[in-house]
Amino acid sequence: MKFLPSTRSKVLVLIIAVFPGLITNSLASAQTSAKKKIVILGLPDSAIADLKNSAPANVQIVTPSLNQVPAEMTDADALITPALTRDMVRGVTQLKWVQILNAGVEDIAPAFKNTDITLTNLKVVLGPEVADHAMALLLSLTRGLYQTIPARKWEQPRNLAQLTELNGKTAVIVGVGGVGTQIAQRANAFGMTIIGVDPKDTPPPSFIKQMVKPNQMDTVLPQADVVFVTVPETPATKGLIGASQFHEMKQGAYFIVVSRGAVYSMDALVEAMSSRHLAGAGLDVANPEPLPANHPIWKFENVVITPHIAGASDASMTRVIELLKENIRRFGAGELLLNVVDKEKGY
Repeated sequence: MKFLPSTRSKVLVLIIAVFPGLITNSLASAQTSAKKKIVILGLPDSAIADLKNSAPANVQIVTPSLNQVPAEMTDADALITPALTRDMVRGVTQLKWVQILNAGVEDIAPAFKNTDITLTNLKVVLGPEVADHAMALLLSLTRGLYQTIPARKWEQPRNLAQLTELNGKTAVIVGVGGVGTQIAQRANAFGMTIIGVDPKDTPPPSFIKQMVKPNQMDTVLPQADVVFVTVPETPATKGLIGASQFHEMKQGAYFIVVSRGAVYSMDALVEAMSSRHLAGAGLDVANPEPLPANHPIWKFENVVITPHIAGASDASMTRVIELLKENIRRFGAGELLLNVVDKEKGY
């Protein structure tokens, strides 16, 4: 028996033939409006409520307890988490986006290299706090605060002539990203000359006098009165500052690091301090962390150490939530996300 199409079928075929874009657009619209499930971990209830209130209609936000995470992740489209483990994403076939709630991705970026999952982080978002902290570490050294604050009495530093004026001095900033640029702004406001070290080819801001590539770093280190290190930890930056680089720094320079402990050699720093080649060091990061109580770096009065707290402030969470709101909106709309990590470069 020969099949004869119904009138309704004929009309549908005619519509497809004459208006193919109508069907394509309708399918695209259906895909965009389909519910996208985002699992969020580790945020306070107030932040979760804020994100849910601002989320687009086609986004479903779920906040499971730890024992519910595996079950909720099986059909998740995205994950926002302060601490990512491979178990969280193992076997999750439709995962498209992971947002981590810190800047460093050195431990997890390799797991995403051969995937289509977009990885985003908090680079730039915590820049103001970290830049403030870097300057605080420097000023505690140049103004002798490392002596006067612990003394808790009206007593001058032992050598007033050693207090250092920043105006007219030179700062070399290794890593001119979101944090490094904001350190440069602050150092420039103190009257310092800024030299940046970075692989990027983009023109630097006007307040940075000179830019060199990482393979030229040793040519500018001798000019530095202070060296700020803000590079992320990657295979290319691990051990970037070692004995040779400390030797290249001028006698009496200051060393400040606020990114990752693995980018400099702690043993080489101990040697540079023991020989009095450096006037002081400010460290918010170390290798290992936490820094053992018996580590030899603690014996130096002119080494100021803080326990990896540079990214904390009264304003940091506000900016984090604003970034998450925008990225959730973009994810729902199928737009490009902010703060995408280059999985090959590792930052």
